Amino acid sequence: MADVLTPEQRRLNMSRIKGTDTKPEMLVRKALHALGFRYRLHDRTLPGRPDLVLPRYRCVILVHGCFWHRHHCHLVKKPATRAAFWEEKLAGNEERDRQAISALRTDGWRVAIIWECALRGTTKQPFGRIIERLARYITNGKKAMLEVTGDEEFSSG
Repeated sequence: MADVLTPEQRRLNMSRIKGTDTKPEMLVRKALHALGFRYRLHDRTLPGRPDLVLPRYRCVILVHGCFWHRHHCHLVKKPATRAAFWEEKLAGNEERDRQAISALRTDGWRVAIIWECALRGTTKQPFGRIIERLARYITNGKKAMLEVTGDEEFSSG
């Protein structure tokens, strides 16, 4: 199926997609700040430029959009146009995420991933519960990784 937009229109649409300060990220940031956590944003010196970096706790938080980071949930719909392009693009994003998380963990950082579907959509979890679990994870310091999705919550490591 051919793209219904001209290249100029498509370029304009794509340029308006934010990579930082997204709504899910801002929700998490504001809630953690209200609890007294202080963090750095998008630290370019760390692999993958994590959304939030809490050096005091040696912890990073990634707030992932389900489409862009290739989560397999109800929020993700495969684009009908340019399927090969999108497959390659999203596979590259997924591999880059995997490498960044591995490098962070190798460097001794604990990693928390909050998926967009946990914060919105039909499977969203109570926001207070997500933040409470995240705050416990940050301060506890025992588990190497936490991942929160709309379908379930699990941690590993």
